[in-house]
Amino acid sequence: MAEFEKEKIKGAIRTDFVLSAEIIVITLGAIAQAAFLTQVIAVITVALIMTVGVYGFVALIVKLDDMGLHLLKKEGQGAWLGFQHKLGKGLLLTAPLLMKSLAVIGTAAMFLVGGGILAHGLPFMHSLTHSIEYYYGSIIATLGGSLANMVLGVVAGALVLVAVTLVSKVFVKK
Repeated sequence: MAEFEKEKIKGAIRTDFVLSAEIIVITLGAIAQAAFLTQVIAVITVALIMTVGVYGFVALIVKLDDMGLHLLKKEGQGAWLGFQHKLGKGLLLTAPLLMKSLAVIGTAAMFLVGGGILAHGLPFMHSLTHSIEYYYGSIIATLGGSLANMVLGVVAGALVLVAVTLVSKVFVKK
């Protein structure tokens, strides 16, 4: 079980690293025309907010089951203890479901954001989004653009997976 948890943590760190890199790229893209000092301050600010805010929240989510177990182990009597035990049991039951849901949502977010980054570098994608917005309205354009970004992210991810698999078969000795 400890080895399984270590692998999960490694995967989460890789995912967080990729998402952090994507967020930095988005930040720099949004302020590309700004002065260098402004870019430095913006990246530092985003990095601090991401580290403290997002990763602090992620750490809280990861520790939900530990908090639930802690509440269940409390001893004594009374209504307050009963509430703590029920809360602990609820945390233990919902933590795995939450983690599985977040894994799916996180993967989708990575494809969506990664595809969005790629789409910004492809003029025809930018034109397509504006054409959809012009003909169908901004809500459809947002949904259509997000779907296009997701598909682009999945395709790019699949191509990278194929490339990494081929390179690892050629260069990695067993």
